Amino acid sequence: MPPDRAWKCPPGLDRAARTTEQDRAAGGRHSRLVDLGNGRVSCASVELKVYAKTRRIRAYIRWSDNGKYPTKYVGEVDGRTRRQNLIQAWTLVCDKQLLRRPAEPSNSWASTPAVRSVMRANRGKDTRPELALRSAIRAHGLHYRVDMQPLPDIRRRADVVFVGPRVAVFCDGCYWHGCPEHYRPAQRNSDFWSSKIAGNKMRDRETDRLLIDAGWQVIRVWEHDNLEAAAGEIANAVRARR
Repeated sequence: MPPDRAWKCPPGLDRAARTTEQDRAAGGRHSRLVDLGNGRVSCASVELKVYAKTRRIRAYIRWSDNGKYPTKYVGEVDGRTRRQNLIQAWTLVCDKQLLRRPAEPSNSWASTPAVRSVMRANRGKDTRPELALRSAIRAHGLHYRVDMQPLPDIRRRADVVFVGPRVAVFCDGCYWHGCPEHYRPAQRNSDFWSSKIAGNKMRDRETDRLLIDAGWQVIRVWEHDNLEAAAGEIANAVRARR
């Protein structure tokens, strides 16, 4: 059976947090609109279910319409986390054109609405692992800057930066940065996602090289790492360079 973290809503998640979760996965509230006709729209949500017979996670789209809650089957998803599966499900919703979509701006860089929605859902900062890592670093009595360009002339941002000792810390997500232990290639739109992840890995290596050449120490932490231990290593590196 899929693990609970791949499909179940975290306990204690209030309505506002659930709304935010859906908005981020869909790429924004505007991407969740269902056309009800006669100028009426409703905001849809994705629901994930597991069936014992198939042992697979199924995604459904549902919305409110005059006290009724229509539901449509979207497809199967296979991510390792609930967030990944919500993003996959909303991608399928886009592909199947189940929802009303606002007109794309003329200068949109995305090749399809599905790609645009998924990329919007990629949260750039303040992820849970980042917040936990920063909390663990603070416990060592260290002060730092967050989401900063270590090199002003190069548009590459580090998650945690120690300016004086020149230590740049990156907290990398297993999926988006191609973790050798946990990354699993997407089964849908595989060419796009494989190219995207490969590009991310190349960019990471180039960023490391640029920083090292400029005299910085680069520390990369995977989201699955022991963050307490990682914070200790970071503290040792900062103090040594001071």
